[in-house]
Amino acid sequence: MLDQIIGSISNFMYSYLLIVLLLAAGLYFTIRTKFVQFRLFGESIRVVGERPEQAGSTSSFQALMVSTASRVGTGNIVGISGAICLGGFGAVFWMWVIAIIGGSSAFIESTLAQIYKRRNPETGESYGGPSYYIEAALHSRPLAVIFAVTLILTYAGGFNMVASYNLQSTFSAYSFYDPKTTPLIIGAILALLVGYCIMGGGKRILKVTSTLVPFMGGLYVLVSLVVIVMNIGLLPQVLGRIFSESFDFRAIFGAFAGSCMMQGIKRGLFSNEAGVGSAPNAAASANVSHPVKQGLVQMLSVFIDTLLICSATAFMLLCSGVEPTAELEGAPYVQAALSASFGQIGPIFITVAMVLFAFTTLIGNLYYVDNAWNYIFKRVPPKSFMLGFRIVAMLVVLIGATRSISLVWNLADVLMGLMAILNLPVIVILSRPALAAMQDYMAQKKQGKKPVFKAASIGLKEKTDYWN
Repeated sequence: MLDQIIGSISNFMYSYLLIVLLLAAGLYFTIRTKFVQFRLFGESIRVVGERPEQAGSTSSFQALMVSTASRVGTGNIVGISGAICLGGFGAVFWMWVIAIIGGSSAFIESTLAQIYKRRNPETGESYGGPSYYIEAALHSRPLAVIFAVTLILTYAGGFNMVASYNLQSTFSAYSFYDPKTTPLIIGAILALLVGYCIMGGGKRILKVTSTLVPFMGGLYVLVSLVVIVMNIGLLPQVLGRIFSESFDFRAIFGAFAGSCMMQGIKRGLFSNEAGVGSAPNAAASANVSHPVKQGLVQMLSVFIDTLLICSATAFMLLCSGVEPTAELEGAPYVQAALSASFGQIGPIFITVAMVLFAFTTLIGNLYYVDNAWNYIFKRVPPKSFMLGFRIVAMLVVLIGATRSISLVWNLADVLMGLMAILNLPVIVILSRPALAAMQDYMAQKKQGKKPVFKAASIGLKEKTDYWN
């Protein structure tokens, strides 16, 4: 019954509310920024390599890796598989659309996070996110607290349950897998590993993710390319079906809940999180000379996630020659596709990849959650409280491994949808400072200067901890 209720809520949110909100906000920001996701794409790549203003501070690259660790996860493998199995080839096109349009939303929210970030008086490091710019610019702490609570439920609850479930489901291809005991064992091992990492605090998370994410993503894309090259003859047919099915509006509107459009948008948003309000928490931690730099970096993270890694998964699956069906939803389709290309070594590789994807997702998610607790408490929470919370977070990882696929995905979709419903209208209302900052950045670039931001240069009246 719980599964049915959450599934009905999810279908309503993505059929009527979120699809309009996501596309409207993304198109609005795309037009207002004059297509920043295309115009400044090269600049976004350049600023990633810049060193922080102060030695030892969080760099743009580290902030990119934390946000990418959360974005790039099991959803990039199993989630894409599910979207294709349920929505067909056309789901891939709508994932691309939501990523391209969402890039501008990611730019605005992360630029705002930098403008309104706070300074830690003890360490001198910066922190921030949607809760902070909601309170600073809208003067509504209750709304900011509601967002922080929603983020905690989404990342420590829904998203981590999905990651845990997806990981254990990849072991179903092996003979030792017992549906009654194996998920519990794998969930317990994963919970203990995650607990060890998160007990070390934010710096350990930064170190682990900045090491694992590039390796994980690069190897996975390489293997995907090998599969595509091995089956290159199928590529024109695959591309043809992606575009033809994506515009089959009779099928889309005849059964929208299971259509390629809805599946593509849901899985695209789950994967890249553009406009959801998660990445700004990582963006605010970076030490940069101008807020726009982190807006560009987080925009790039959306493209890395969806246009690169999700596309790699989609073409790897569709070029394998294995036809997607509802019965193969999730890990089974991935296992079948890799087995068709590499034989027995295929499932082993995908299991290793899923372990890395799941682990980096889990610790990246809990980095965001720590930031939300700091906001609610107005300081770093007591050690005893955080110890208790992290034990609960470990139990959630364990529980997620033992639930059904529909329950964990629908719960994650609903919670993520609530974050977007709160964050998107806010960044539309607060977009003026971000747009003004972009104009200031471009004006300094045209003058041949290294862009340095001052709040007064855009007439910012709200008090900021930085930029004065």
